[in-house]
Amino acid sequence: MNENTDVRVETARLQKEIKDMLGLSSDELIFEYSTTAAEQTKLDLITINPRHNQSFLFHSTLGIDKIDCLKKMQKYVKKDRVLENSYTVQWSEKNASQLQTSYFSAKNIYEALDKLYFGRDINTLIVYIVKLNPIT
Repeated sequence: MNENTDVRVETARLQKEIKDMLGLSSDELIFEYSTTAAEQTKLDLITINPRHNQSFLFHSTLGIDKIDCLKKMQKYVKKDRVLENSYTVQWSEKNASQLQTSYFSAKNIYEALDKLYFGRDINTLIVYIVKLNPIT
């Protein structure tokens, strides 16, 4: 990045590129930044499903700053995500009668479930089916 480039402008540009690559609107995607104990920047990219109004982890990256995290996220969206497995998870909220279906890209079933449960108490959802989707 050019030294004269405003970090906020570059952050906004990269976030827009990622949003556009995923084909999601601004109200369906949250870029959540935090600092780890090792002083690294962490980016959790969270999607919001408007059908059932729930949020799920899409992917996390670690970097030296926001720009580094966003460039790693961009690479994941462009190239690395297709190397992961695709999972279908059928679930419901604890006291709800309606079954929901969500889809996750993940290395394994455990990671898919981690993305489902991200930011919530594990006891608030009931998981009925986790299925590895066929390779197309």
